[in-house]
Amino acid sequence: MTLVERISQDLTASMKARDAERTSVLRMAKAALKNREIDKGEPLDDAEAVKALQSLVKQREDSAEQYDNASRPELADKERAEIGVLKVYLPAEILDEEIAAAVEKAIAETAAASPKDMGKVMKAAMAALAASGKAVDGKRVNAAARKSLGG
Repeated sequence: MTLVERISQDLTASMKARDAERTSVLRMAKAALKNREIDKGEPLDDAEAVKALQSLVKQREDSAEQYDNASRPELADKERAEIGVLKVYLPAEILDEEIAAAVEKAIAETAAASPKDMGKVMKAAMAALAASGKAVDGKRVNAAARKSLGG
């Protein structure tokens, strides 16, 4: 069963269970996936669906941060609850140790010596981490690369 099919089935189940919050989030996710599918002109594979869901999670994280800064904790909590529903459909997040190892390997491979080489290191590290099949946050990789390069 594809990720898109799983979301559709879970949406139906949440509607039957009268779970309003979950239904709302799954409808939003299904609409975003359908829009991507229409833009592409053909059905999405699981990797593309995961990317779409990751962008929805990132939007929610940014919104929650903005609400926190604006002293609106009730709205920030709502965004975080939506993140919790969406993360069920994403692959497990990568560990900090795995990120650090990939960054160190990328530094060795690219012979990076200073923060000027950040682009090469990021490209190599992100490629290696993407091959792991786990969810990778570029901000975390960037922070690890800066720390290792002394930037």
